[in-house]
Amino acid sequence: MRGGPECIVRTAEGEVELNRDEAQLATTAAALSARGVEAPDTSGIEESVLQRLTEGPFEDAGGSLTCQGRASPNLQEQQLTVTGLTPRAERLRAAMIEVFGEQSLGGFAPGGISQGHGAESTHYDGRAIDIFFRPVSEENRRDGWILAHWLIAHAEDLGVQYVIFDDRLWSVHSTRGQWQDYDAPEPSNAILRHLDHVHVDVLRGSPN
Repeated sequence: MRGGPECIVRTAEGEVELNRDEAQLATTAAALSARGVEAPDTSGIEESVLQRLTEGPFEDAGGSLTCQGRASPNLQEQQLTVTGLTPRAERLRAAMIEVFGEQSLGGFAPGGISQGHGAESTHYDGRAIDIFFRPVSEENRRDGWILAHWLIAHAEDLGVQYVIFDDRLWSVHSTRGQWQDYDAPEPSNAILRHLDHVHVDVLRGSPN
């Protein structure tokens, strides 16, 4: 059993604990507000939380929101569809579009891909999506973190396994759900450091 709060937001006033429903509501509100779209009622959530999730992390502090990971033990392994994604990854893409609108996506293609990523990459299984925020800038960094926070708040529902962005990595397998430093194979390469895109992949599941 994992103890402690499901999610925590680091604000200027200190840490604020949230349950998963509150984290999902707050990150969705931040995403919609950033788009200029009417956001859901968040009157039960501290304003400092919404401000931090909308404005992004403190300088180079990494993620402002952490959420404990819980991987469903009942997921079944899936195969590529005509889009080049598994049904689980396709469901994730549809959920992102519903909240964030049309995005600049990559890392998959009809029929699948076989190059352009590391040897063990989940992109080759159709389980990963890259969401681009180019060029690298403070505004795009903020928008990337709005998405990254939304992804980890909804990770349990959407079968998310890893989120990588801005030199940080979140894993559903992490006991406390903390963001970890991401060691890029080429520290001088902005793409490999995931400074210009959010990487998200979904769980493989068990063989049938």
